[in-house]
Amino acid sequence: MNPTLEIFSQGEEIVTGQTVDTNAAWLSQQAVACGFTVTRHTAVGDKLDDLIVLLQDIAQRADCCICTGGLGPTSDDLTAEAVARAFNLPLQFDAIAFEQISRFFVNRNRIMPASNRKQAMLPQGAELIKNDWGTAPGFSLHYGRCWFAFLPGVPMEMMNLFQESILPTLPTRFLLQPGQLVSIKTFGLGESVIQERIHSIEIPAEVQLGFRAGTDDVQTKLLFPFAYSQSAMTALVARLAEPLGDYVFAIEGLGETVGDLIFEIDKLMTARKHTLAIVETASHGLLAAKCIGLEWLLSASYQQATARLGTKIDTESLITAAKALAVDLQKAGGADYVLVQLYAGDNQTLHNKDQSIVVYNILLAGDTFQQATHSIAGPIKRKQNQAALLALDLLRRYLQDKAISD
Repeated sequence: MNPTLEIFSQGEEIVTGQTVDTNAAWLSQQAVACGFTVTRHTAVGDKLDDLIVLLQDIAQRADCCICTGGLGPTSDDLTAEAVARAFNLPLQFDAIAFEQISRFFVNRNRIMPASNRKQAMLPQGAELIKNDWGTAPGFSLHYGRCWFAFLPGVPMEMMNLFQESILPTLPTRFLLQPGQLVSIKTFGLGESVIQERIHSIEIPAEVQLGFRAGTDDVQTKLLFPFAYSQSAMTALVARLAEPLGDYVFAIEGLGETVGDLIFEIDKLMTARKHTLAIVETASHGLLAAKCIGLEWLLSASYQQATARLGTKIDTESLITAAKALAVDLQKAGGADYVLVQLYAGDNQTLHNKDQSIVVYNILLAGDTFQQATHSIAGPIKRKQNQAALLALDLLRRYLQDKAISD
């Protein structure tokens, strides 16, 4: 059985929603990859009694706990004091920690405030975790059942301390048998539809199935236990991917390096040494922004919509105009592929979350056309993002020789 791990975030700004706790999500990913079973995320504000009670509880139920926040120099930074009281470990001055804090200010030609001395007060017996990226040193200790690591709340500092000082020591402290996470990445299918398509497939009890719906894709996740048969794993993933069909744009976790939709397109465009020109409307520049810095993007431009609300939309004429625009652009710029996006509707429709727009994507590849039409609803930012992704998905399907989705 995998050792259990809890993540404990401290700070009033987290429990009041002023700060999003990205630390907990990042640490969970690292912990699962190491072979822990993450059992809880807990956030507590700047209340000493609450911190003490939580620390005492965690010490009895978890094998490991990573704590973030509360190590600063101000009066609301209470982690070290809470640990001292919870475990009856008096605070003691750590000269090495103080020297590190002092050096931080000297290197920046700044005078260290007296309040920073507080950061060098660590619970008795705690092991110092040096911080070369800020003034807050971390520390670790073992109490009860649990090994605790206390890290700064600033994400950059936390990540560096975890990767350099915590991660290398974990295999010496715990018997870690990491599982293997496989993610089937799709675009164009919702979680409920995916569930319906795969519901008849039997998944072994020891394999954890989950879903992650993001703004740019939906991932069907399978966590396989340590030493699971590779052939059985590959076979199960294939069975699940089959009913999802051409909506699958990548499968992560089986060895090949994969990424998001634009990452997969970039691999194919780069390998074929082809170039692309873009004309976009509904996405308002977001389509080009998703391709920023990629050498195969030859040109990109934005135009207003070509059809107006309240007029009869002649779809055939609209598509004919888009094709003519693509041909002209290919002749003028010499791109191998031209992607033209038009939409039916006016500015009012675009901004009205209760009204849909119809987006037409036309891809000219060599001397052949591919096209897809989609209706998009929701707030303006969703319409813009979906319009950009749908255009990219048309290109992706062509590059992967998949069926075009309407």
